[in-house]
Amino acid sequence: MRLEPAALEASKGMITAHYTKTAQDPQWSDDEGLKKWNAFMDKYHPEGDKASGTTLVGYSVSQALEHVLKASCDNLTRAGVMEAAGSMQNVELDLLLPGITLNTSETDYYPIEQMQLMRFNGERWELFGEVMDASAMAN
Repeated sequence: MRLEPAALEASKGMITAHYTKTAQDPQWSDDEGLKKWNAFMDKYHPEGDKASGTTLVGYSVSQALEHVLKASCDNLTRAGVMEAAGSMQNVELDLLLPGITLNTSETDYYPIEQMQLMRFNGERWELFGEVMDASAMAN
């Protein structure tokens, strides 16, 4: 999440909730998922903006689609794909924050219902608190 246009000092203390790792954040420099994403970007989209959340989300969406297609490969029909898309349980993606997974059911197709709070310290985002799960709050 870029805050430079708004002035970093003016953004200090801002709080938001998020579900993906921030590509330029040094806390993820040794993270295997981010290393895979960087290698993918270098190979397939070297002119892409690695600071853009759009490239991170696009990569994650493609990983989720890959999971669904693999899960439905024995029944690669609309019904098979919909069944696989509606039965994801604790699917981990490279760029989701630790503890956040994809979960769906045949009545709930919202795959990400978990987030974690983070605060901008003037230089970078710092995660705090536990992962919040909206699906658990609804029950």
